[in-house]
Amino acid sequence: MVENATKKIFAGPRIRRLRRERGLSQGQMAAELGFSTSYLNLVERNQRPVSAQFLLRLAEVYDVELTAFAGTDEARAFADLSEILADPMFKGIGLSRGEMQDMADAAPKAVEAFTLIYKSFQQARQNATELSSQVVEREGATPESIFPVDEVRDFIHDHKNYFPELDEAAEATHEELGLQRDDAFMVLSGRLDEEHGIRVRIMPHEVMPETLRHFDFHRRQLLISEMLDQSARVFQLAFQLAMLEFKPMIQRISDTHTWQTEEARRLVRISLANYFAGALLMPYTRFLGDAKILKYDIEHLGRRYNTSFEQVCHRLTTLQRPGERGVPFFFIRVDKAGNVSKRFSAGRFHFSRFGGTCPLWNVHDTFAYPGRIATQIIQMPDETTYFSVARTVRRVGAVYGQVDQQLAIGLGCDIAYARELIYAKGRDLENLDTTPVGPNCRLCERPACPQRANPPLTKALVLDERSRGISAYRFAQE
Repeated sequence: MVENATKKIFAGPRIRRLRRERGLSQGQMAAELGFSTSYLNLVERNQRPVSAQFLLRLAEVYDVELTAFAGTDEARAFADLSEILADPMFKGIGLSRGEMQDMADAAPKAVEAFTLIYKSFQQARQNATELSSQVVEREGATPESIFPVDEVRDFIHDHKNYFPELDEAAEATHEELGLQRDDAFMVLSGRLDEEHGIRVRIMPHEVMPETLRHFDFHRRQLLISEMLDQSARVFQLAFQLAMLEFKPMIQRISDTHTWQTEEARRLVRISLANYFAGALLMPYTRFLGDAKILKYDIEHLGRRYNTSFEQVCHRLTTLQRPGERGVPFFFIRVDKAGNVSKRFSAGRFHFSRFGGTCPLWNVHDTFAYPGRIATQIIQMPDETTYFSVARTVRRVGAVYGQVDQQLAIGLGCDIAYARELIYAKGRDLENLDTTPVGPNCRLCERPACPQRANPPLTKALVLDERSRGISAYRFAQE
């Protein structure tokens, strides 16, 4: 983080929290670090950026990861707070960006609590609307308290998409099985047969027209659709192995959280089994070493491990082992209509909770040239800059006459890590050619955007019958 820093780091609130957690005065911490009390005082009040020497000394004395001072929690808190306060119900409060940033820096956990309250309010409001509609139609309703998908996404995000217990178990199992790229299907199906008495069968599409995997417990058969390619078939075997041999471990991890619904509890177990499957096929240490050697070439890694483009991208977001970290990537999967079906972030990048993505991000353009990789340097309204890689994928082969299931995958990282990626070769990383993007139209305040679909919730519309701008909506700049 220190070597790749591209701008000054102000981490005063984080350092102050660290000091208070250890019950130290400013004088005591300054003495332990070997810096003056006046310097520490200025740092804590964000009147002086922290130096690389100061950060390294903090990490050495207090045994903390340097990434703890990258501002990930504060960035997420600020993004959440900005999105929530853009709701028209808060109109008139007049909270400035500076005040919101101060709140996020000083108390990100308090903002997290506020976010949970707001999400509950949003869900209650939606439930009330839907229930009222159904009452009018004389139908009953049983509203749920929270969206299971969102709850699981937050759980995974809170763990930074890294579950060490599963990773270590998967790595040990990979070595035990002697798993190789070309015989993975045979080895895993043999394990299921020998250890669990389960026979793997590849089934015709006409027998399983709407199912890709089905475990028949009573007949002890795992049925896999012929529509899946080899990498997807192997992944399904690895998933089933996780559910059979590591279910208690998955349950223990799930039980660390109090789930609002049974659906969320089941969904997280499926997500954790999927995590294990990816870790089994791409064991942590070996995969990270190959990723660095190949400069994170996704397609090359896929060929080396006989895994799909999406599987490799997803695995790259999980490489967060302390002392053995990969590039902190973010990941998104969208369909042609812009619906987001999966998103993860190991760094500062924050996706909108309640909307889609920016149309200027070229992840959407990849549908026009399927299978080709597109790169882009994007900049958010807060001037954080990211290097993005995008490509379409086909999840399941379609039979003639059916619509092909095509999705777009976006993978990206902070611009500071771009030099580590093969995709940045030939790019001028000193004089950046950036594309300004936003979280989504309703939260973006960039003026004169030709792609704007909705006005920002935070600004008043400016309407003039005599004039038409490049954007469909003009709004006040103050």
